[in-house]
Amino acid sequence: MFEHLGDRLQNALHKIKGYGKITEDNISEMMREIRLALLEADVNYKVVKEFTNTVKEKALGEEVASSIHPGDLFVKIVQDELTNLLGGESEPLNLNGDPAILMLVGLQGSGKTTTIAKLANFLRKKHARKPLLVACDVYRPAAIEQLKQLGKQLNIEVYDEGKSDPVSICSHAISYAKENQYDYVLVDTAGRLHIDEELMDELSNMQKEINPQEILLVIDSMMGQDAIHVITGFHDQLPLTGVILTKLDGDTRGGVALSVRHLTNIPIKFVGVSEKLDGLDFFDPKRMAGRILGMGDIVSLVEKATEAIDENEAIHAAEKMQQGKFDLEDFLSTMKQMKKLGPLENLIKMIPGAKKMGLTNVKIDPKQMAHIEAIILSMTPRERRNPDLIKASRKTRIALGSGTSVQEVNRLLQQFEQMKKMMKQMTNGNMKLPF
Repeated sequence: MFEHLGDRLQNALHKIKGYGKITEDNISEMMREIRLALLEADVNYKVVKEFTNTVKEKALGEEVASSIHPGDLFVKIVQDELTNLLGGESEPLNLNGDPAILMLVGLQGSGKTTTIAKLANFLRKKHARKPLLVACDVYRPAAIEQLKQLGKQLNIEVYDEGKSDPVSICSHAISYAKENQYDYVLVDTAGRLHIDEELMDELSNMQKEINPQEILLVIDSMMGQDAIHVITGFHDQLPLTGVILTKLDGDTRGGVALSVRHLTNIPIKFVGVSEKLDGLDFFDPKRMAGRILGMGDIVSLVEKATEAIDENEAIHAAEKMQQGKFDLEDFLSTMKQMKKLGPLENLIKMIPGAKKMGLTNVKIDPKQMAHIEAIILSMTPRERRNPDLIKASRKTRIALGSGTSVQEVNRLLQQFEQMKKMMKQMTNGNMKLPF
């Protein structure tokens, strides 16, 4: 997400760190690099021009306190303006209805049906409330079946009436939700290959019938600047309350995210960050600006950990580490909890200063993690609690049982021993930190 843009901006900002004073001469080359970086990321040229002019004007007009380094001040100005460009403040969903009704619209192929399932999953986990999915895409082949399959995976009910009138379906679904005490109703509507009058009339009739608290437009971020025309086209006919950008984890330059709010005044509320059904993140402009500039996003990291990791298990594991009793069963349990947080590479990028420490290029092969899990599961409970028992014949049995090699078993045991020594040093306060 924004990796190329982030690298370009960070390289440009690094140059000003050595300057003792900000002048028009010493920032002109840097402003040119920032302008090119934004244009290459497919940010609208009008937005780029306004952004660079504002940054330059503020940088040259700012009184620098003696305690603040000019380079640090310039970075702060860029970060503040980037935050403003992304929307300034995050926009929460309006969930005040009883039930709260959310209607998702978009073009065909934008990922709308998958996104509505992700959003239902997000709301259930975040608010511990009961969502209902409503299948109103009656035109695309297998759209209803796709939503039902997603609902089955998440254990979330899907209301459908087959290929009947979408306006009637959503009206009946609201009555059903009230009778069965659902908290949220998420309506999946039909997409089209382009914006047309028939689509807009149907969506407008649905909106008038159910009066949703939120009308969210799902946009494929790989569309680039065409996305702006799609957003304005929908907004001319429907009172959009927000945008969900999908596929920001893919091969996308991300410029549309930096242009949407400024050009349409419609907030980005969520971004799709992976294909998994928990791969939807709430969009926060301040955090996103920090991530683009390599400052990390420790708040999101902590939130993910809080949601995914069992507190009692974590405390128990920490106590065993302190006592030097951490075994392979604990290691397996910890690994399973870490997997819930998503790809480790994405988590590492949220750590402030990760790029400077060379951590952003770390690649963790999921197959290697699967091998480790298979090796530990092939051990007996007694072996997991006492790895010292694992000698040659046991290693051969474990390798055969896990479909790995004796060398891989040896490597895991050696790495586990090294990890235990490191933990012991940390708990004893003897660990020398590299700063």
